[in-house]
Amino acid sequence: MPTPARSLAEDLRLRSEAELVALLRSRPDLARPAPADLTSLAARATTRASVQRALDGLDLAHLQALEAITVAGAAEPAAVAALLGQPARSAAVAGLVQDLVALALAWRSPEGVRVVRTVTEVLGEPAGLGPVGEQVPEGPDLTDALADLDGPQRAILSALTWGPPTGVLSAGGSGDRAIRDAGRALVERGLLQRIDDAHVLLPRQVALALRGGTLHRHPALEPPTPGGTPLDPAVVDASAGGRAAELISLVAEVLDEWGACPPRVLRAGGLSARDLSHVARLTETETGHAAWLVEVMLAAGLVAADDAVDPAWMPTGDSDDWAERPASERWAVLARAWFTMSAAPSLVGNRDGNRVNALSLQTSWPGGRQRRQDALTALATWEPGTAPPDDDLLALLRWRHPARLSRIGDPDLETVRREAEWAAVTGRGALASAGRLLVAGDETGAAAVMAEHIPPAVDHVLLQADLTAVAPGRLDGQARTVLRLVADIESRGGATVHRFTEPSVRRALDAGWSADRVLSEIAAVSRTGLPQPLEYLVRDVARRHGVARVGSASSYLRSDDEALLDRVLADRELGLLQLRRIAPTVLVSPVAAPTVLDLLRERQYGPIAEGGDGGVVLGAARDHRTTRRTPAPVQLSTVGPEIAGKVVAGMQRGEKARGGADGSAGGAPRNTDPVVTLAVLREAAADRLAVWIGYADEVGGVQPLLLRPVAVEGGRVRGTVGDQDQPRTFLLHRITGVRATD
Repeated sequence: MPTPARSLAEDLRLRSEAELVALLRSRPDLARPAPADLTSLAARATTRASVQRALDGLDLAHLQALEAITVAGAAEPAAVAALLGQPARSAAVAGLVQDLVALALAWRSPEGVRVVRTVTEVLGEPAGLGPVGEQVPEGPDLTDALADLDGPQRAILSALTWGPPTGVLSAGGSGDRAIRDAGRALVERGLLQRIDDAHVLLPRQVALALRGGTLHRHPALEPPTPGGTPLDPAVVDASAGGRAAELISLVAEVLDEWGACPPRVLRAGGLSARDLSHVARLTETETGHAAWLVEVMLAAGLVAADDAVDPAWMPTGDSDDWAERPASERWAVLARAWFTMSAAPSLVGNRDGNRVNALSLQTSWPGGRQRRQDALTALATWEPGTAPPDDDLLALLRWRHPARLSRIGDPDLETVRREAEWAAVTGRGALASAGRLLVAGDETGAAAVMAEHIPPAVDHVLLQADLTAVAPGRLDGQARTVLRLVADIESRGGATVHRFTEPSVRRALDAGWSADRVLSEIAAVSRTGLPQPLEYLVRDVARRHGVARVGSASSYLRSDDEALLDRVLADRELGLLQLRRIAPTVLVSPVAAPTVLDLLRERQYGPIAEGGDGGVVLGAARDHRTTRRTPAPVQLSTVGPEIAGKVVAGMQRGEKARGGADGSAGGAPRNTDPVVTLAVLREAAADRLAVWIGYADEVGGVQPLLLRPVAVEGGRVRGTVGDQDQPRTFLLHRITGVRATD
């Protein structure tokens, strides 16, 4: 049986090193920064922020047990079990109480287990109960009073029994007379207490009696029974493997596109709606899916804004390394980036009249990361292959994290599960084998498992007579390079269809390829012979390609085909070029040559650039890259056993030093952490206890004072000093240290 203590600090001093290590690992915020001693640890464990984090991690069983201890005041596990409707010797309740003590949310006093004071402040009204009332009948008198209730009186109490404990009951002449008279009678008998002229409160003692001595109508010491029809895990993994292959292909498409033509960064940051729509068209996805895709790429460090005066979004050097890795490892990088990123792509779009752009700071929402991690961790508790309904998953989430969900509201499981499908973490709504390992933090193992399910890439296509090429799988290597240059993707899926068109063939010719090279490169990656229509198309485009040439005058256009120049002059869409003829075969324009070249290409005239020496200038494809960027580290709140052991050792050394330094009753206490100072003063004010403080005066001297604090608020502490009765006010920032009196 553990030795009782007078405070949480004393309880921590009585714990073994292993117990302290376990505490720091379960509540890692207590170890950052490392507390100086165990007194500092106790003070930090009772701060509101730390207690709120600890409560967010409790499941409903532990939260109900904590509420029971709060209501019981100081009680043994048997009394807690009674409040939870369990047998007095319930091993489950004893285990819950022990867990709460281990988490330093409760401590063992001589009278029984108590919760730390801050827990009461954070919980508010435990289990919907009001405060303890005054002048309320007790014992048999309360039982008799409740037995003598008439219909209206019982109706009023029944409405308040399970909370909230306050109700509207006018003391004036308005409202139903029978209810008003019943309420007045309940107030006179002490079963209700009036807050003001319009509201009444049900005292805690009365509510517990009406509830039959239990806190909750339906105690939830066990998680809800899981539902859902299991699928074949092999089918789930195969579906996820197909999604992973699609994800890798889409990312590669965007990297190639942004490498050749980087979109500009908005002045306010982020990606413009037009550029996002272009990504959606390129990948044949919805805008929401495209926003998710670019956010994942940014989180994975594959794209970034360059450092130019007019910055643009472009691939980083890491994207080249990523492209060389095996497909399963490429997927693992992307899936891990999605699972840990703080961005919420679902925010992109018009929100409450404001525009939220992808890749901007406005998409940052750490709650989104917590939401997806909670949902997928809960999903991992189901049997492999099970795709539970959203209602069942939500019920489990509300049991696992009731305090957190009560603050953030709807966890939006639909968005989480949709994004999990895009990331190939799930397949057909069930967590895939690789996704299960990823959620557990094993990225290497996840990649190894996914390698068995990603369809292998193909290095060939099947040419069709209708100017299409069918890729029977995910293209990679030389085949992907050739098809991306000389063809356009017409449809995606298990078999991707590429179509050869005049603009796509001209794209290869603009890059310096000849017609023979285009045909030979296509033939090299095809398992079928070259269809005659394709050969006709390539040679016809090549014959007309370069007939018109553009140079700098500002610019000129020359061609031996006078009829072609006549058509150019007659083309109204080219009026902005202000072309004029200076010779039968030469036109000039005040517009720069690159602009003339682009517009003529848009109008399908097939020009090529000409240098100052009359030679052809090949427009080599540019592949933009920005400097390698280290992705922002994701701070995971974990403390390993080695770090925790070192922190505990440091606290124990500090505790010994503190004992020696504070040995003198009248000496100034040593310097303490401001968090510790504030926590100790608040505890002393609540318990009406005296403490020693060190107070710095105007000239820098530190004076020891025996302070009896009354209130701590607004950066000040009010109280009396020594035997004086006159209250004084002290500035908190001048208090150098604090320690309890002996």
